[in-house]
Amino acid sequence: MKKKRGMEKVKRLEDMVNAENDDSEGDPWWWLVQKGIKHSFLCISLFALLVRVAVGLHPYSGAKTPPKYGDYEAQRHWMEITLNLPAKDWYRNSSVNNLSYWGLDYPPLTAYQSYIHGVFLKTFDPDSVALFTSRGHESYLGKLLMRWTVLFSDVLIFFPAVLYFVFVYRAMQSGRGRKSDVAWHIAIILLNPCLILIDHGHFQYNCISLGFTMAAVAASLSQRDPVASVLYCLALNHKQMSAYFAPAFFSYLLGKCLRHKNPLLEVSKLGLMVIGTFAIVWWPYLHSKDAAFSVLSRLAPFERGIYEDYVANFWCTTSVLVKWKKVFTTQSLRIFSLAATVLTCLPSMVQQVLAPSSKGFLYGLLNSSLSFYLFSFQVHEKSILLPLLPLSLLALEEPRSLLWLTHFAMFSMFPLLQRDKLVLAYMALYALFVLLYFAPGGPGGRCNSSKTLDHKQKAKKGTKFVSSVAFHPLVMGFLCLCSLILHVIYLTMRPPKKYPFLFEAVIMLLCFSQFIIFTFYFNSKQWMLLKHLTSKDKQKKLI
Repeated sequence: MKKKRGMEKVKRLEDMVNAENDDSEGDPWWWLVQKGIKHSFLCISLFALLVRVAVGLHPYSGAKTPPKYGDYEAQRHWMEITLNLPAKDWYRNSSVNNLSYWGLDYPPLTAYQSYIHGVFLKTFDPDSVALFTSRGHESYLGKLLMRWTVLFSDVLIFFPAVLYFVFVYRAMQSGRGRKSDVAWHIAIILLNPCLILIDHGHFQYNCISLGFTMAAVAASLSQRDPVASVLYCLALNHKQMSAYFAPAFFSYLLGKCLRHKNPLLEVSKLGLMVIGTFAIVWWPYLHSKDAAFSVLSRLAPFERGIYEDYVANFWCTTSVLVKWKKVFTTQSLRIFSLAATVLTCLPSMVQQVLAPSSKGFLYGLLNSSLSFYLFSFQVHEKSILLPLLPLSLLALEEPRSLLWLTHFAMFSMFPLLQRDKLVLAYMALYALFVLLYFAPGGPGGRCNSSKTLDHKQKAKKGTKFVSSVAFHPLVMGFLCLCSLILHVIYLTMRPPKKYPFLFEAVIMLLCFSQFIIFTFYFNSKQWMLLKHLTSKDKQKKLI
């Protein structure tokens, strides 16, 4: 009798929550259509596309700066090479493919993408991809066509992946939440200022690998693990930096497999999907060891050193005190970076193997990518895009963290973007992101912000101290003031001749301090989920 009353009480509470959150039918897709989310997605996508077009009107990496012309020329040159040479010669140094001049250094899927885009450019502007004579090619039509290739990639891969994820995330939350939450979530992912600035300003195709990763996350959350494995392998085969997410995928999928009746069978299924996907993508290079190793050697440029430009990670920031490149050999630094990355990833991986969960998986992706960004070998400024992806997926859980870390992610890339003459686009997108965060429909714009999960979880043990320090108004105000002053100094003053990179070093130090604090914060959040799940299990037993 008591058990029956308890069940009735739980049912009444669920009904109250459903009524409060304005739930609809149980089918998430029906809810999306009924509430107009499909139309919201189309409107937001159109606006996001227009923003990308506007950013594309600005200069790009290396514009009119010989002899190598920057990342824009690298992407164009890869189209030239893949279009005019057979696949077996794409990664091989030769008289017609000088690898010292922007040789391909990404996996085969990037090469195939370059080939497809090269065909597109050749159709409308053959001179822009002609072998040899197109090096350093700069024309209005060429720039327009190149910008279009990024837009097409975004629309065909990243945009659908956003809709897929939000649809799955809505179902994962059992339909809880408001229509405005879902629309805001779509907007906050599609209008990520860092991704837009790098892909459509600086000029790259991160939208492809990040889109595949997001689709893989959505597939895994919807219990389609074989599909998730294929999609994530495609992300890995487009950009090797997608390995930042590998520990999270591995631990989450392994944890799920271990809970099946036949774990070995489940692991074998996923293993076959991974091997099959890699075999298809790498097929032109599997005929000999030399061909395969010629590609692999291009994917790990250890000769460049543990860091190249000023990046807000551990090795670059601490090089002010320890001259890593001078004191240690490259081989030693490879071991150090590998050990540091694995050790910082390990707590997150262990948590997911012990208690795999959807929310834990998202936090695991964030923690894993932060570990790689902070401690792995040869990290670029643009690599901060990878931790920002899972953080944007957790936007409804971590709205303030998203705002704060996006601010410092943009700031860490400011020297790079300033060199590309993208300061105006930088300021405009930052202002748009802040306005979007404080929009009435989003968590940042609500009068009663205590309703957000971010605020609720703030008070939990283990995260309260970090949260109270990181989000204290005085701390936030002081750091914002420091950021503003450094922006002004960087744009208006010259550093001392004795310390030509002084301003970059101070910017990196400030950004690194925030990244390392939030690494501890998010790891604590993930481990708190284990206690939360244990308490839920106990409650179920009592009922």
